[in-house]
Amino acid sequence: MNLRRSQRYTAEVYTGSLNDIMFFLLLFFLILSTLANPSVIKLLLPKSKSNQTISKPQISLSVTADRTYYVNKTPVPFDQLESELIKDTKNMDEPLIVLRFDNSLSVQDLVDVLQIGSNIKIKMVLGTQAVSSKK
Repeated sequence: MNLRRSQRYTAEVYTGSLNDIMFFLLLFFLILSTLANPSVIKLLLPKSKSNQTISKPQISLSVTADRTYYVNKTPVPFDQLESELIKDTKNMDEPLIVLRFDNSLSVQDLVDVLQIGSNIKIKMVLGTQAVSSKK
């Protein structure tokens, strides 16, 4: 009596559904990556050789190349900039504003904003991009 089978069975993994799984994973990570930093202001900061970080509470004032002003990522027209800065620094002991200017703006634009800080007696610091020391 011959109980052996004539064909040998091999182990197989069904991969038909892997395409759907990979598509859904790709879609999930694409959507997740767009939500990671939705309110980033694109600026090319001036370069500096020294680098210093500030640990005190601060307010960020960003100005893009098309002269759009942002106070803590909220767009503000230039004529309302002074009142917005006064409102945001009202409850701070030592208010500090970090200026992030695009490097294509003129010096006059920087002076206009610094004049506003001088009028309301707020310390302002210019944010820069560190230059790599490798040559």
